[in-house]
Amino acid sequence: MVVGCARIRLRLFEVHSLKAKRSIVRSTVARIQNQFQAAAAETGLNDSHEWAEIGFAVVGNDAALINSRVDKIFNYVDAMGLAMIADTNMEIIHL
Repeated sequence: MVVGCARIRLRLFEVHSLKAKRSIVRSTVARIQNQFQAAAAETGLNDSHEWAEIGFAVVGNDAALINSRVDKIFNYVDAMGLAMIADTNMEIIHL
């Protein structure tokens, strides 16, 4: 079994409340879950309205496929245009 774990740190512009931030984060998490069948959640920076952190995990049996899927998720979030990707981090674990 191969597990791909990743984190995306987003810079949110023109967001002046936590309510507006939650709307963007929930939308992004839901799209990741629906489009890629990945487990996703807001994993940090909960009290900042300028920054967001989303973590997700993908499971499969081929490391190349998992790596490709994680890259596609990064590109998908970037193409959504809701926020700027400030940092990404990925780890592939073989169990």
